[in-house]
Amino acid sequence: MGPQDCGVRMFDWDDLKPFLAVARHGSTTAAARALGIDQSTVQRRLAELERRIGQPLVQRHPSGYRLTAYGEELLPLAQGVERQVAGLEEKIRLSAREVNGLLRLTCPEPLVARITRSPLLDRLGARHPGLRVEFVTTDHYVDLTQGEADVALRSGDTVDNKLVGRKVGESLWAVYAGRGYVQKHCAPESVQAAAGHDWIALDASMPNHRSTQWLRQAAPNARIVVTSGSVLGMVHSAKANVGLAALPTALGDAEPDLVRLFGPVPELTRIWRILTTRQLRRTPRVASFFEFMVQETATLRPILTG
Repeated sequence: MGPQDCGVRMFDWDDLKPFLAVARHGSTTAAARALGIDQSTVQRRLAELERRIGQPLVQRHPSGYRLTAYGEELLPLAQGVERQVAGLEEKIRLSAREVNGLLRLTCPEPLVARITRSPLLDRLGARHPGLRVEFVTTDHYVDLTQGEADVALRSGDTVDNKLVGRKVGESLWAVYAGRGYVQKHCAPESVQAAAGHDWIALDASMPNHRSTQWLRQAAPNARIVVTSGSVLGMVHSAKANVGLAALPTALGDAEPDLVRLFGPVPELTRIWRILTTRQLRRTPRVASFFEFMVQETATLRPILTG
């Protein structure tokens, strides 16, 4: 079977490099220096290319190497391949430095409005105009390893060793009630004093949430009158004066209809982190977003803590 038979690989890009180097420098010695390999390797790879093609490409003369007529025919085509590969490599290098595309950020729903009302996204857009943020909002944790989001803004204990992160703030919680509720009842100043009060809590869909666990341990006999599937739902119920609720200080302090009764509660204090997978952490868009968020901790503080 000859070199033109179907299914036979004639050469790849690396096979052309010795041919181009000899054509450019006129000797295998100079070609070897240019390629950073030894002379015998240049000669061997050039001979192998000629064997695969089936025709000689160079001839040795006293003054060095010269291309054969066939070599002269192939030279501009090989140079075209070289330019195309160089263009491809340059494009890849530039793309590796560019920060653009979509970044899906998952966070608790209450944070979205606080982030969009702040200057945070405007500053991000000014620094990285090609980067667009899409919010994935939920009070439950989404699985970053399954591609449900790229980056998480999350508070609480992080034990998943598949994720990497950086601290960006503190998560503080306190106990609140509506002003109407406080007017009708003696305002408790501790969880022990609140034993006889009505409480608002997260529903059974979030049994491991820290506020659920804290209330169960601190006030096991608490009278829960309303449950909600979200922290925002708890805020609305507290504003409706139906009972006490443990809420993030960023939300509770921002509501004029709510009164902070006591707290922050030490047992509910956690760290806010930005998290992503180890693989995504190395991508330009995620790496740049991490750097930006860490540098903007002063802007994040009132958003996350109040």
